[in-house]
Amino acid sequence: MSRLLYESSVSYKGYLIIPFVFNQVEGNDIYSYKLLAEIGYRSRYHKADNPAGVYGSSISNIVDIAKQHLDKNSDFTSRGDIFKNRYTYRNNLIIIFHEADKYFYDHYPPETLNNIAAPKMFKSEIDCISWIKQGIDGLHVRKR
Repeated sequence: MSRLLYESSVSYKGYLIIPFVFNQVEGNDIYSYKLLAEIGYRSRYHKADNPAGVYGSSISNIVDIAKQHLDKNSDFTSRGDIFKNRYTYRNNLIIIFHEADKYFYDHYPPETLNNIAAPKMFKSEIDCISWIKQGIDGLHVRKR
């Protein structure tokens, strides 16, 4: 599996559809996807790997496949778009949340949907993003 293409992710009905290149056939990319659910593990599709079992020939094609599957099989009704404040930085996915004048985040590395966020609260979205970028930049420097 290639890295997760967070920059091409699509928020849809309470899920985040995250495409990735599954394989190549005769030089052509074959796409698959993973899902995050706004309700987390209460959804059977949270962190699911291509529950439709169908692959696509482009990012838009695999997103359409995922949407069709969710239209038929979603296991909850979305309360809103919790994925609207998401960012990609150095191929990492950052999702910022705001609740009661505090900001916190989820952080997913490029290859896996394991949340590696620190349990930390911030006074503003900018403070949160700046702190995350510093941490990612520090890891990037140490890996060199």
